[in-house]
Amino acid sequence: MDLFQMLLVPMILFMLIVAPTWIVMHYRSLNRSSRSLTEEDRQSLEAMLVAVDQLVDRIESLESILEADHPNWRQQQDRNPNEERGI
Repeated sequence: MDLFQMLLVPMILFMLIVAPTWIVMHYRSLNRSSRSLTEEDRQSLEAMLVAVDQLVDRIESLESILEADHPNWRQQQDRNPNEERGI
């Protein structure tokens, strides 16, 4: 029995069982480690949430001004939704 025949079975077992399992486990661990947010991502998310809150406040202010100038603007908009689209 030569060396090649002696190593053939262990090599096949390694390539069919150990190597694919090793690769799957490696990429699974990489995926799990990348799921968490970095500190930069957290800061960016906080900044976006602050901007959203500011925009909500601005929209509420604009709606209150519009309500004071044109009291029935919501009803007019609800009645004619197709006029703005040109339908």
